[in-house]
Amino acid sequence: MDTSDLKARLLEVAQRDFPLTPRPYKTLADRLGVAEDAVITAFREMTLDDELISRIGAVYRTGTVGASCLAALAVPENSLEKTAEFVGTFPEVNHNYRRDHPHWTLWFVVTAPDTAGRDAVLDRVEAETGLPLLRLPMVEAYHLDLGFPLR
Repeated sequence: MDTSDLKARLLEVAQRDFPLTPRPYKTLADRLGVAEDAVITAFREMTLDDELISRIGAVYRTGTVGASCLAALAVPENSLEKTAEFVGTFPEVNHNYRRDHPHWTLWFVVTAPDTAGRDAVLDRVEAETGLPLLRLPMVEAYHLDLGFPLR
């Protein structure tokens, strides 16, 4: 199996069926018929070199563990990329993205162990960017299956 095929297969299986075992990369390697080192190397490359994934970790149903919030910043176009990079440095930020909106142009989700931790991240983002921040607490939960076929 070539590297690009291995990466695509790993991304597909990791979206929904990441093994919860003492050696998850070995479990994945066994499933795919490759060496554990190949799996670790592929994930490292996809994270550090290819920038295809930002993290490997659990996603919890909102309200069951910790506290989360959808937030948006009103970022001028000329500083959008730099601001997105800054927001992405927080481990509590799951993802951030540009959105076509007349005012709120950078959107992101913050998840922390508790509301104080969540609010501290939001307060720091607002203070350090000097930009208005919109906080959108969840009113009603919806489950979206965000797994994508890649091959």
